[in-house]
Amino acid sequence: MKKRIAVYPGSFDPLHNGHQDLIERSLELFDEVVVAVLRNEAKEPLFTSEERVEMIREQMAPFPNCRVERFSGLLVDFVERVGGCCVLRGLRAVSDFEYEFQMALMNKRLNPRVETLFMAPKEDFTYVSSRTVKEVFFLGG
Repeated sequence: MKKRIAVYPGSFDPLHNGHQDLIERSLELFDEVVVAVLRNEAKEPLFTSEERVEMIREQMAPFPNCRVERFSGLLVDFVERVGGCCVLRGLRAVSDFEYEFQMALMNKRLNPRVETLFMAPKEDFTYVSSRTVKEVFFLGG
């Protein structure tokens, strides 16, 4: 039987508890989850993509069926390259849905074999975002 591999893409600058929760819950649904760290030259991240990959690898070390890789370019090409069948996306609020839905439709058009799975966060993590984590950190919280 073919392994069910899901890809969870993002900038993860930084990875926070909401991301980790989604990864851990998705590991119960898939044989393997690939955390795909986006290398986006248009953004100025707090951490380099290499640093983010290393931090996430350390954090996810207890989970042997989770691997972490950098990527750039089309997400569906990366999903195909790693043998994935599904893109995981977290939805914290209705406001996330419109953008994520448009991306899912475009990905489906580019590669009909790639599905998108939207996952709601646990209630404790609905307010958490990387931007908020960085703002609180820089304000001394």
